[in-house]
Amino acid sequence: MADLTLHQTLSEISAADWDAVAAPEQADGRPLDPFTTHRFLAALEDSGSTGTGTGWQARPLVLRDAGKLLAATPLYVKSNSQGEYIFDHGWADALERAGGRYYPKLQIAVPFTPATGRRFLGDADHREVLWRGAIAVTAQNRLSSLHATFCTADEAWALAGVEGTLHRVTQQFHWENRGYDSFDGFLGDLASRKRKMIRKERETARASGLTIRALTADEIKPQHWDAFWQFYQDTGSRKWGTPYLTRKAFTRFHQTMRQDILLVLAFNGDRPVAGALNFIGRETLYGRYWGCTEDHPCLHFELCYYQAIDWAIANGLQRVEAGAQGEHKLARGYLPVEVHSLHWIAEPAFRTAVDRYLQAERRAVGEEIEVLTAYGPFRKHAGRE
Repeated sequence: MADLTLHQTLSEISAADWDAVAAPEQADGRPLDPFTTHRFLAALEDSGSTGTGTGWQARPLVLRDAGKLLAATPLYVKSNSQGEYIFDHGWADALERAGGRYYPKLQIAVPFTPATGRRFLGDADHREVLWRGAIAVTAQNRLSSLHATFCTADEAWALAGVEGTLHRVTQQFHWENRGYDSFDGFLGDLASRKRKMIRKERETARASGLTIRALTADEIKPQHWDAFWQFYQDTGSRKWGTPYLTRKAFTRFHQTMRQDILLVLAFNGDRPVAGALNFIGRETLYGRYWGCTEDHPCLHFELCYYQAIDWAIANGLQRVEAGAQGEHKLARGYLPVEVHSLHWIAEPAFRTAVDRYLQAERRAVGEEIEVLTAYGPFRKHAGRE
């Protein structure tokens, strides 16, 4: 008979067992995305980026039958709402003003990673068992809530019917490959004004005299991570106060994941002065971090958006996900798409209030996506500007 086990750390589960349900497709190539693989989650844990004092305490939940791992989910105890990107700070404030306690809560997620992917790992028939099991853990420990963020649309719609489950829809901006054979082919799909703007931005970035290199696998050297750590610290200190990842995390990425990474660096002579870190999936390139030690006009757009599109086209990928937020991405060919999450809130009256908010939010997001798509940079009709 199958049973659920709540582990104290990912290291209690072998990489082979975990990846057999997290990324079975990687047996003949890349995983759909690398973020739920054992090597990525273990890199966060082993480097101290998650764990005691970070706000993310791993409690992976697995389903086994006669010792065989059938399904799993990356579950965390959260003592704050940092590094999630599906924002619930307002919920926390409301509950605590009413005399409740929002933290700790449980989160099914990939830490610090606003990228859609499978959160209920294994056969789809086991999704509901995992979700109900996580709800039971939440209730038994008298925690305020359970959240599954950046799950797939299929997972969201399949589990939204479980009693007490709330379905949230937000948005991101993604670039889609419409069968382009080159960056110029992509530009040919754009209205004239947007096409000229992008060409101007690329020319401006290149006029700085920097050399731009897109590196992956063994092209990436340890010294490149020394430079990128400086970039990451600068961006992290400005955006979050304290960077989420430790320096050791990048060492672990180099040791175990450089085949999954595209590192785009700008060099002033032999010295890296800016960079963008991407992770490579089977169909998608995921932009994650950017930073610089020298400011150059349009360099951010070039490294983060245009180099990513270039690489995706050259390598036959279907899309680029450029991270959370950013309506400035719209003019650069990244269109709004729905992003899904699931939530279970223990207190019935509070759950009802949040449900009303989410219904209104879904309508607003749908309308905004429709409006923003209409204002996108693509030509409205073939052959017409």
